[in-house]
Amino acid sequence: MLPHITTTWAIRKYADGEIHEREDDIAAEYPLTLELDGKEFATIVCSPTDLTELAVGFLASEGVIREAKELKELRIDEERGYAYAELHRPQSTGKDDYAKRFIGSCCGKSRQFYFRSDARTARTSTTRMTVTPGQCMALMRLLQHSSADFRMTGGVHNAALCTADALIAVRTDIGRHNALDKLFGYALQERLPVADKIIAFSGRLSSEVVLKAAKIGVGILLSKSAPTDLALKLANDLGITCAGFIRGHEMNVYTHGHRIAEEDGEPSH
Repeated sequence: MLPHITTTWAIRKYADGEIHEREDDIAAEYPLTLELDGKEFATIVCSPTDLTELAVGFLASEGVIREAKELKELRIDEERGYAYAELHRPQSTGKDDYAKRFIGSCCGKSRQFYFRSDARTARTSTTRMTVTPGQCMALMRLLQHSSADFRMTGGVHNAALCTADALIAVRTDIGRHNALDKLFGYALQERLPVADKIIAFSGRLSSEVVLKAAKIGVGILLSKSAPTDLALKLANDLGITCAGFIRGHEMNVYTHGHRIAEEDGEPSH
């Protein structure tokens, strides 16, 4: 049986010059070892939820599969912490293809930072979808209100796959990349078209997060936090709209701002 996503820990809390004995909610950390066609492929340190989606999304993100139906079997052994995956067509590609950095031919482009699997799986977005600033802010509020685990522990990341007006699926994990892989696995298992979808995310927009969004196939990425410069260079290259610091009634749009359209009657600033 899987542990809960949170656990309790006895602590001594110092506050206002006093010491209080109490229990605190702590995010659980769970190692999941993934075996692919009988060989150990990776160990993912994650939150113990949605492990099937995580395994499917991770394999797709690594370029091992493109669709969930390519998996002949996927079995989770919760007690041992193992995921056993078997492909219909086992690959002959060596493990190094998923570990070594690949230096591409795009001189001066940020894509030289890709892993080899990233170069195979990251897709440039050409979506014509647009959203309003008000919709972006509303989605971020919905994401923040959706996670009791974050409010309890402060130690997890939340990611949501969204339409312009609603959250479709929300996934939580101690690892920001794991939360996105869980969404990827969900979309693949549900055969959900994603070109017209949005990702709302609780954490920093790092290069890794932008790459995950490109692999999933969405063109708009929203966050309450800050981006990094490499993330924005990648987003420019990959056609992804990045908006950060979405808090209250404010937000910053960093890349491909043509997808963030002003509402009718909304004054421009």
